[in-house]
Amino acid sequence: MRNFRRLQVWERAHELTLKIYELTVPFPREEIYGLTSQTRRACASIPTNIAEGCGRETPADFARFLQIAVGSASETEYLVLLARDLKYLNSDQYVELINEIISIKKMLTALLKNIRTKV
Repeated sequence: MRNFRRLQVWERAHELTLKIYELTVPFPREEIYGLTSQTRRACASIPTNIAEGCGRETPADFARFLQIAVGSASETEYLVLLARDLKYLNSDQYVELINEIISIKKMLTALLKNIRTKV
């Protein structure tokens, strides 16, 4: 069992989630059960799956949850793009979020490759 709090990728994903929550506050009220909720859930799923994977017994189980986290990061990436296109996020916010999401996806992929060599 690993301590997820020691993983830099978990810490970055957690910080991204906090930022997403902050930036979605001003989204239109009619989006509260739509884009706002979906974006928050997708983003929160990244550190959640990293943490859950750390609690699993085998490297194969951990790798499976890391792969789910990568999928959640991709979902978040699209939802941020959609929010920008709907003018809920400005260009600077969009660029900051996308750069961080891409960085997290790279970190997850590297960790996943490392874990899979141990399987």
